[in-house]
Amino acid sequence: MDAAGEVRIPLENCWFLTGPTGSGKTETGVLIAERLGAEILSMDSMAVYRGMDIGTAKPDPMTRGRVPHHLLDLVDPWEEYSLARYLTDAGAAVQAVSRKGKPVLFVGGTPLYLKAILRGMFHGPSADPGIRRRLAEEAARQPPGFLHARLAAVDPLSAARLHPHDLRRIIRALEVYEQTRQPISRLQAQFDQPRREAAGRVFQLDLPRPYLHERIERRTEAMFAQGFVEEVRRLLDGPRGLSQTAARALGYQQVIEFLQGQATLADTISLVKLRTRQFTKRQTTWFRHLDEVQPVPVMPGKTPPEIARDILLKMGFDP
Repeated sequence: MDAAGEVRIPLENCWFLTGPTGSGKTETGVLIAERLGAEILSMDSMAVYRGMDIGTAKPDPMTRGRVPHHLLDLVDPWEEYSLARYLTDAGAAVQAVSRKGKPVLFVGGTPLYLKAILRGMFHGPSADPGIRRRLAEEAARQPPGFLHARLAAVDPLSAARLHPHDLRRIIRALEVYEQTRQPISRLQAQFDQPRREAAGRVFQLDLPRPYLHERIERRTEAMFAQGFVEEVRRLLDGPRGLSQTAARALGYQQVIEFLQGQATLADTISLVKLRTRQFTKRQTTWFRHLDEVQPVPVMPGKTPPEIARDILLKMGFDP
């Protein structure tokens, strides 16, 4: 982290393979890493949790045996894990792999992680409990929208982005302004520009939507056949259960509701498929707004070796 509160990972030795959930990143990534002599760094916000294997489609031991994998199974499922912590762990892993003289291949589909690695993350000043308490008390005494109006006067961009009822973020924006005398929107924008080092290094598997939905159907059914419900039950029965973050993971939240008697198994499977399709739409939107990302068309019937070959050619390597 530098003096401005920014976290940045050096990208000169890094390549990236991303894409929506169910697009086939794991096998393609291993093939590319094998050709490059690279090691893989996971870019999945839920694969950091031990025991969350089936629902995250975590690479199996055989796959990990082909290419060293990092940033998997970092914390217990009852722990919280943040973007800032991921950047710290990822930075350390990049350095460790680079010291071996090997390139790094990030593989995963968590858009926020991808953006933070590519462009950095601005932490901002530390929380000030006194300022937060005073602002919360003012909000309680004044008419609704009072703090939002104050924010609009000093940081109109943040005010336009935040709902007047989003008190937590409004207070944070006002807190940063009081501490720095600069709008948080301006501070964040300084670290939201593409970096030259990332040019030509980020590739996204881009599947036609009907084909991606077919893959999601098969993937979801396979997860349940492999014991997804039993995995979630075991995690809930663990020493300290699941953290709030882990319990909200795609698929896990729906299975938890099933185990609580809120839905049938058939309805749960259907809901997981629906939520996954919705999530992939949001992922694709994120990718589309990152200029660094190069879509790689993946048509039905195209095999992972063929996809890997296409990407290696784009990278400038002989497959």
